[in-house]
Amino acid sequence: MRARVLAYVALTKPRIIELLLVTTVPAMMLADRGWPDWRVLIATLVGGTLAAGAANVFNCYFDRDIDRLMQRTQKRPLVTGEVTPRAALIFGFVLTVVSIALLAATTTPLAAALAAGAIFYYAVLYTMVFKRHTKRSTEWGGVPGAAPVLIGWAAVTGSLDWPALLVFAVVWAWQMPHFWALALRFRDDYARADVPMLPVVTTAESVGRQTVGWAWVTAALSLLLWPVASDYGIGLGYTIPAVLLGGWFVVESHRLLRRIKAGGETKPMQLFHVSISYLALLMVAIVVDAIV
Repeated sequence: MRARVLAYVALTKPRIIELLLVTTVPAMMLADRGWPDWRVLIATLVGGTLAAGAANVFNCYFDRDIDRLMQRTQKRPLVTGEVTPRAALIFGFVLTVVSIALLAATTTPLAAALAAGAIFYYAVLYTMVFKRHTKRSTEWGGVPGAAPVLIGWAAVTGSLDWPALLVFAVVWAWQMPHFWALALRFRDDYARADVPMLPVVTTAESVGRQTVGWAWVTAALSLLLWPVASDYGIGLGYTIPAVLLGGWFVVESHRLLRRIKAGGETKPMQLFHVSISYLALLMVAIVVDAIV
């Protein structure tokens, strides 16, 4: 029973959900200018977790043919047979219904609608269309990846505002350097599965240059939050860390490009891990400034 439960949990990709939740709480706190009502906070986190889990289950279901060919994904439950495709599909639909119903009943209709849209976008548009047919799948796929920001804001206010859209843009832009670093590391896997990720269809140097560009865009967007969200309590307590963290992120992206040009070991996972720390600490800065 324990093994079966763990297999179903693995289908939801808990590590990805953790990153999504890291962006939900700061958005809610910024919207409420402090700690939101604990019942709304818990309901949004639970509903958001279930919604993200549903999207990931559908992703595993539709990608099971690709996952068999990639070393990184060959141990996923649908590949090993721990969970059948039919059971996974039912599990995904159950998670979808429960998550949307929970968000609709305990937060706002807009939050529930955004969650439903994010599930459909990631499970169908990204997984079945963009990922398999365009080298720009990461840009398109970044939309549902940043959706928790909008869901969290809408759960508190029932609407959207410019600060929410800007934080959404930061998280969206951040995903390009973050994911391309991972795709560089597993380029052969994606090539073997005939997935046209950017590192598969273009040179490493081109990927490195575009990674640098998006790192600069991410850092620049993060600095716009001060003037845009000043009425929501954002000030120097956020902006100073944002400058330092943005500099760190940009420098690390340039280091990756230099290693690629040098022709030696590129070590793309260094940027991947830095990108995770960057986003987490940037979100902490929003939380701290919102509280103070």
